[in-house]
Amino acid sequence: MTDPLSSPTGSGRPYGRPLPSSRTPSEPLPPARFAFEGQTWREIAHLLMNLPLALFGFVYVTTVLSTSAFLTLTVIGFPLLAAALMGARQLGRLERIRARALLRVRVDEPSPLPFRSGRADEGFFTQVWMSVKDPVGWRSMLYELIRLPWGITTFVITLTGLFVAWPVLPYIVRGLTNVDRVIVRALLSPSDELERRIAELESDRGVVVDTAAADMRRIERDLHDGAQARLVNLAMGLGLAKEKLLEDPDAAASMVAEAHGEVKLALQELRDLARGIHPAVLTDRGLDAALSSVAARCVAPVKVTVELAARPAAAIEGIAYFTVSELLQNISKHSGAKAAAVDVWRSDDRLLIQVWDDGRGGARLDGGTGIAGLAERLGAVDGLFVIESPVGGPTTVTAELPWRGR
Repeated sequence: MTDPLSSPTGSGRPYGRPLPSSRTPSEPLPPARFAFEGQTWREIAHLLMNLPLALFGFVYVTTVLSTSAFLTLTVIGFPLLAAALMGARQLGRLERIRARALLRVRVDEPSPLPFRSGRADEGFFTQVWMSVKDPVGWRSMLYELIRLPWGITTFVITLTGLFVAWPVLPYIVRGLTNVDRVIVRALLSPSDELERRIAELESDRGVVVDTAAADMRRIERDLHDGAQARLVNLAMGLGLAKEKLLEDPDAAASMVAEAHGEVKLALQELRDLARGIHPAVLTDRGLDAALSSVAARCVAPVKVTVELAARPAAAIEGIAYFTVSELLQNISKHSGAKAAAVDVWRSDDRLLIQVWDDGRGGARLDGGTGIAGLAERLGAVDGLFVIESPVGGPTTVTAELPWRGR
């Protein structure tokens, strides 16, 4: 297996999720051929369609821009401009479909506007402002504006060539459509890493929201079924003891002793719950002490090595703690390991964690032991999660987090 630490960092993607493929602007353009093959006829169709589509797009853009500019003095100017940019997005989408079908050029779809992804809760005016600032919509408008003179040129040359210059028409058509390919890639392709990163962050924000909601439900359930139930029983027991205090002092004393035991159990459950939210030892003494405390509860002996000259941000420290904690719980429950090790260190601007055990192995991201959830949580904060666990063991899990120092 490739060294997990050599994997690209900062991608925000859990191990195993492939990056979407796309053709880059540096990809070689197809050469011309002296033959009227199928691709040549598709390119001729594309060039002949340029004029009517460019005319429609030019009229649309000039009309909506002039109208919205005139109405910006009123309350409907900016909403109209936002709607126009969303319409331009759709025109750009149709042009990408046409380029894929006729020019055989792969152009990925840009990321949707945040409020179109179903996860944002912004108000109407915030959505309007986000639409007005949309770079995809503005690039689509620019594309439609420059298409008219180019559409007229390509239409005239192609139509003339069909009747006058047909022996060399394949070369002419290929040259013209190569210019089209360049324009489409330049103006209608996503902004590579920026657009892709926006889409990732939208997905990661959903993971964070879902994880936070699940944690809140867990805390509520633990309080309701654990400490709260014990405190209710304690109140009832003390009430009965109060009634029997004069009639039967011995029975009252027994009830008070039982209530005292319930108080101890309730306090222990509250401590465990608080430790599950954020342990005090982590806040006070950092990862070394906190991870040593977790390791002491593992069924297998665990060697903990933490080499950090400083402490990362509290949020990153908490994620690192709970990642190791859950991995050690998996070792206790599922691995049958006789030994385990936890190593934590810093490399440049990354916090690295490696958890190893000599158990039976076979752990997978889709194995149902919470590992997939760990990968998603790390990915949501621009982290990386790699697991190597052949059947028969050993298992090595490597996690990377951004440092983000205090």
